[in-house]
Amino acid sequence: MATSHTPDAGDIYATFKQDVNMTASELEKWLKTDESKSVGQDSGDGTSIGRHSGEHIVDILHKKKADLTPADEAHMHKVHSYVARHSVQGPHDKKDIETSRWRYSLMNWGHDPLKK
Repeated sequence: MATSHTPDAGDIYATFKQDVNMTASELEKWLKTDESKSVGQDSGDGTSIGRHSGEHIVDILHKKKADLTPADEAHMHKVHSYVARHSVQGPHDKKDIETSRWRYSLMNWGHDPLKK
């Protein structure tokens, strides 16, 4: 589960790696599914904010820590905030977590709440 404090520049990378528990290849594959496309708020171009975030997360995961830009670090903070906030909310129907919109939305942000 995500940490509850706001990480500073010194530990955002470690926090991001903890929050994002999907690999770049897992996330890339997920973002191509109909389930991924079925959730999230439209960003104005027909793609959800979460799916755009997922694409940026994939880019970050492919980079070395030393190559991260200030925009990448800002996005890592955004990912941490989203995962921390939404992880505690949980789905409305606890028996269908695996196929819940809640899980699908978190997965668009690189976090699978069922992954151990």
